[in-house]
Amino acid sequence: MAAQALPGCLSTPRSTSPITHAVQTRLRRSSLFLRRQEASAAASVQSFGCSDPAEVWRQTGFSSSVRQHSRSDRQQRRSTLCQASPRDNEKLPLGDTPKESLNRTLLLGVLFSGWYLFNIYFNIYNKQSLTAFPFPYTITTLQFALGGAFSIIMWTFGLLKRPQIDADLIKGVLPLAVVHTLGNLLTNISLGKVAVSFTHTIKAMEPFFSVLLSSIFLNDRPTLLIMFSLFPIVVGVGLASVSEVTFNWPGFAAAMGSNVTFQSRNVFSKKLMGGSSPTSKLGNINLFSLITVMSFFLLAPVTLLTEGVKFTPSAMRAVSAVAPEVLIKRGLLAAACFHAYQQVSYMILARVTPVTHSIGNCLKRVIVIVASVIFFQNPMSRQNMLGTAIALGGVFLYSQAKRSPGAKIKAA
Repeated sequence: MAAQALPGCLSTPRSTSPITHAVQTRLRRSSLFLRRQEASAAASVQSFGCSDPAEVWRQTGFSSSVRQHSRSDRQQRRSTLCQASPRDNEKLPLGDTPKESLNRTLLLGVLFSGWYLFNIYFNIYNKQSLTAFPFPYTITTLQFALGGAFSIIMWTFGLLKRPQIDADLIKGVLPLAVVHTLGNLLTNISLGKVAVSFTHTIKAMEPFFSVLLSSIFLNDRPTLLIMFSLFPIVVGVGLASVSEVTFNWPGFAAAMGSNVTFQSRNVFSKKLMGGSSPTSKLGNINLFSLITVMSFFLLAPVTLLTEGVKFTPSAMRAVSAVAPEVLIKRGLLAAACFHAYQQVSYMILARVTPVTHSIGNCLKRVIVIVASVIFFQNPMSRQNMLGTAIALGGVFLYSQAKRSPGAKIKAA
């Protein structure tokens, strides 16, 4: 499609000179002109008996000269843009090049692929570990231990900037670490009780709890479009639950509990990350790394009290027919994939908008459900598949509704 001519200029024959060279030339000329005017104004400060450069600019006519030059420069740049070909206008946006755009797209493609693959392998290895070794507290503690060790290694060798940890920072991060610990523990309890596909179908209810908790604690009023998008999510999860072969109440309740805790974490993040809070100084990856380390120290004592020391060869032989070395391998792989997909998720969030990340997360859930059904050969009835599809469709509608103007309206 041909590009339209810019307002105030006539269509001219296609220029053979690159658009970026022409624009950069104009910018250099403008910069040189401004520097000369600034030097002249600075030299005139004493003669005018004032110390405010803005006042000197007004008295010397500098500001009007700049405006005249700026208007002339904008007209010249507009003419240059009009002479450029439509294809150049599309392919060479200001401040970007085709190579940079291609590299950024390829990097995002690699990150999204890694995010999905790490998630698939985490759910497969985690389900295998929980089925053969039904101790979710121990397995969750192992995942936090490996992730925490990885974070400390990155801080030690300078791969990640080490945060300045003090009492105020620990106090600020502690609520996030508590709900993060509880959310991951409940997710693992659910995965040990029901099919992976059903756990992720239930976790599609996250937007519902996000809206509910934000309304209660952040005083956010959702729009009618957002409220409408929640309806298919609730209906879809209900249909899938009624027809789920592996359904049981402990697994269902644990997955619902993880929804509540994870969305509570998001609410805490919004309340604690703003303003002059100590946590506002942390980046996303550093915050997650610190939360992971703290989660290990929070859960380890609870694990010893509830399950004891189970991650030993003798204990594994007593509770599982699978060889201890196989269980250890699966547990370590699940823990590594768990930390890797969380890290990659934050890396993606730093490069795209939250809405794009939300859509990617919705697609991730679809991919994990399909992969788990294929790998574990879980039976799914038509009603179960329909309910899952409706719920995931509702999640997609919710992410689109969040893009609409005025998606959140603060109550007065």
